[in-house]
Amino acid sequence: MGRRWAARLSLAAGVAALLVLVVFGGLVSLVLMGVGWAGLALSAAGVWWMLTHTGRIRVLAVLLLVAVPLAVLALYAAAGLLWVVLVSLGLWALAVFAGRAALVEDAPPAMPEHPARRPERPFLIMNPRSGGGKVTKFRLAERARALGAEVVVLDPDRPQDVVQLAREAVRRGADLLGVAGGDGTQALVAGVAVAHDLPFVVISAGTRNHFALDLGLDRKNPARCLEALTDGVELRVDLGYLRAGGPEEPEKPAEPGTEAVFVNSASFGVYAEVVQSPAYRDDKVRTILEMLPDLLAQESGARLSVRGDGPVLDAPQAVLVSNNPYQRGDSAGLGRRERLDTGELGVLGVHVGSAAEAAELLLRGGQQGRGLTETTAREVVVDADAPVIPVGVDGEALTLPTPVRCRLAPGALRVRVPRHRPGVRLGAPPMDWRRVRRLALTMGRAAAGRGPA
Repeated sequence: MGRRWAARLSLAAGVAALLVLVVFGGLVSLVLMGVGWAGLALSAAGVWWMLTHTGRIRVLAVLLLVAVPLAVLALYAAAGLLWVVLVSLGLWALAVFAGRAALVEDAPPAMPEHPARRPERPFLIMNPRSGGGKVTKFRLAERARALGAEVVVLDPDRPQDVVQLAREAVRRGADLLGVAGGDGTQALVAGVAVAHDLPFVVISAGTRNHFALDLGLDRKNPARCLEALTDGVELRVDLGYLRAGGPEEPEKPAEPGTEAVFVNSASFGVYAEVVQSPAYRDDKVRTILEMLPDLLAQESGARLSVRGDGPVLDAPQAVLVSNNPYQRGDSAGLGRRERLDTGELGVLGVHVGSAAEAAELLLRGGQQGRGLTETTAREVVVDADAPVIPVGVDGEALTLPTPVRCRLAPGALRVRVPRHRPGVRLGAPPMDWRRVRRLALTMGRAAAGRGPA
C-alpha cells in the first residue's frame, strides 16, 4: 500500500510542477525552463573543458562555470518568475524522490548465514593510522585482547608485511584472521584466510569501509565488529583476483601468491594513472588537474581494451571492475552492493570524447548509454598497447604486466560477522515513469475488477 501511495504522490507532484509553470508563468516560464536545461548543459561542457585543457582555455572554462548559473538566475529574476521556477523544481524533485521510493522492490534475499563456533586462537592485525586513528579511539586492541585474541598493532614508522604476519600466525595455530584497517589491508589478509580455509573478521576501522558497508557492519562504532568473536555467524562471499600477464589459460589455476586480491574493485585508466604519481599523496587536486588533460585526450597513458562476456570495450578512459556489481545507478562504487555472493564481476567503462558527450551524460543522470557502459561478467581481461599498466586495487596503487585478468572465486571467503548488525540498506532504483504510473493505477484497476496493470 505504501508504495502505491508513493507512486501517486510522485505523479501528483510531477503534474503540479508543470501546472505551476503554465498557470503562473505561461509559455514564458516554459521557455525559461528550457534556458535552465541549456545552462546545465553548458555547465557540463565547462567542466569538460576545464578538465581537458590548461592555460587560457581552462580559465575561460572556470569563468563559464561561474557565469552561466548566474546568468540563468538573472533571467528568471528579470522575468519575475524566479519563485515559480524554484517551486516547480521543488515539486519535480519531490516527484522523483517519491517515484524512486515507490519503485524500491521488496528487499532481495539476504546472504545466507551459517552457524559459527567461537574461535580459540583468533589473530587480528590493526593499523593505528587508518580512519584517523580509530584503533586508538575505540580501544580496539585492548578490547580484542580481552576477548582472547592475539593482536598485532602495526608500527606507523616501520613498514610491515601484513601477509607475512598472517601466514606466521597460521603456522602458530591461528584459527581466525582479522583486520582493523583499510580495504587494501583487508584484501591482503583475506587472501591468506582463503588460502588456509580460515574464517575472516572485518573491523570497520578504515576511512571509507566499503567492504564493511556491504557486509552490513556498523561503520560508526567498529568495536561492535568484535562481537563476531563471541556471537558470530558466517557468510560465504566472493573474492576477486587479478592475474597479470602470461598466456590465457582459463582452465589452469594460478599458482598461490601469483594473483593480487581485491574485496571491492580494481580500477584501470585515468584514476589508476593519477594515483601512481608520487605527487598525488601530497597535493591530490593539483596532481589531478595537471594530469587529466593528457589522460582524457589519451595523449598519455595506455590505450585499454576490455573483454568480458559481452562486446569488447575499445579505448575506455576509465574502467572499474568490482567484486559483484554495485546497485544500478551507483556504478562508480560510491554506494552499496546488495550481495557479495552472485559470482559475477561488475564492469563499468567510461569514454567521453567531447563536451557534448559530457553534457549528455550529465543530463541523462549517469545512466548507461553513449559514454558509459555497464555490464557484468564471469571473467574480464584488460589489455593495453603497453607491456605494463597501472592498476588501483582497493585504493592501493599497483603496476602489472598486460594482459590483466580479473576473476572471482565464488563463496571462497568465510567472513565472520556479528549476529546482530545494522544490515545492508536497499537503495532506490533509477526513475522509471512508466513503472510509477502502472504502480499508481494498480489499486484503482483492481477495485474496478480489471486486475493489476
